[in-house]
Amino acid sequence: MNVFVVGNGAREHAICVKLAQNPRITKIFAAPGNAGTAAIAENVEVKSDDIPGLIQAITSRLVHLVVIGPETPLARGLAENLLMRGMEVFGPTSAAAHIEASKAFAKDFMHRHGIPAPSSVTFSNYDDALDYLKSSVFPLVIKADGLSQGKGVIIAENIEQARAALDYIMAQKAFGEAGNSVVIEEFLSGREVSAFAFADAHSTSPVVAACDYKRIFDGNKGPNTGGMGSYSPPEFFTPELGKVVSENIMDPVIRHMHDEHRPYKGILYGGLMLTPQGPKVLEFNARFGDPETQVILPRLETDLLSIMQAISNNQLSRLRIDWSQDACVGVVMASGGYPGKYQTGFPVNGLDDVDCDIMVFHAGTSLDDDGRIVTSGGRVVTVVAKASTLEQAREKVYDNIRRISFKDCYYRKDIALIGQA
Repeated sequence: MNVFVVGNGAREHAICVKLAQNPRITKIFAAPGNAGTAAIAENVEVKSDDIPGLIQAITSRLVHLVVIGPETPLARGLAENLLMRGMEVFGPTSAAAHIEASKAFAKDFMHRHGIPAPSSVTFSNYDDALDYLKSSVFPLVIKADGLSQGKGVIIAENIEQARAALDYIMAQKAFGEAGNSVVIEEFLSGREVSAFAFADAHSTSPVVAACDYKRIFDGNKGPNTGGMGSYSPPEFFTPELGKVVSENIMDPVIRHMHDEHRPYKGILYGGLMLTPQGPKVLEFNARFGDPETQVILPRLETDLLSIMQAISNNQLSRLRIDWSQDACVGVVMASGGYPGKYQTGFPVNGLDDVDCDIMVFHAGTSLDDDGRIVTSGGRVVTVVAKASTLEQAREKVYDNIRRISFKDCYYRKDIALIGQA
């Protein structure tokens, strides 16, 4: 079999690594890929948001399965374009991926079907939103409606911060058209966790969980990023809690999406807040998370290709999915200045100095003219360690991450410290 993976992040590198473990797979293509995928796959120079280019690249090759990593090609309809051509695809259609592409749609969907979520209102008019804020009780959460790379969420402690957030999103268009509408929702307190379930049109797998660190600085300070690290499994995410999430959130979503003629097939990611009233959904994503994928897939004991094919054929319920009880900790090494302005093109040193059981998943890397690995993005690599306990995995990852370097590199020092996520 030949598999085509769309994307160029550490998430896609981790997917390629897991798929490459299956001897049935002859070749993996990655578009556009990075320096890490280049070692195990053939990189194809097509950007992940170039839908016509991807279709041409995929259909001109002998490809048996397409795995769509990022949210943008899902939202722009790559899956249905390939399905219409008779191809096997892992990833939902744009109609199903709308649960991530529009927070307003997701909130309305959850409220209609009784899926636990914070109360919210949606505005497409700046003045109406501002009038609502003037009579609101703070803190509140203000979100850009559309896709904004995980950065379109602002917590406002008072009316001044709320007005600034509204201006930033709707007037300054900090996130482009994603900010044409905003969702204003109640602020929830509790522990945050990322929950993932494989899903075909009719069923879901048991939930697997991870904790993600969004803020750039230690102690969860500074602006939001795409994610600076993660760990799995969370010590507080019990089998009983997983069953509650499946029964009250994941299963109803798949059932009601099917009823609304938006059959969902792929991986469903729920960003949850564990409140005194039970888990509530902050947002849904229509794909694997990043950096959570880098700590979840190493724990997967069932063959990933078999899962993806079962989903494609609506036979997920026939497959048993097993996870290792080991812990994984992943720490992102980022370019200095990220998530703001940063420079690229710096050699990445020390990749061959890490222990043999350490996993380094590439994101913002490329090969220069001399074949050296250099930085090409904000989040450069995710360094991952696996061990029998969380503390051991954390110790291993930080022992090894010190051996890797590039100019102005930065990483958080507190990933997987209990209570810090």
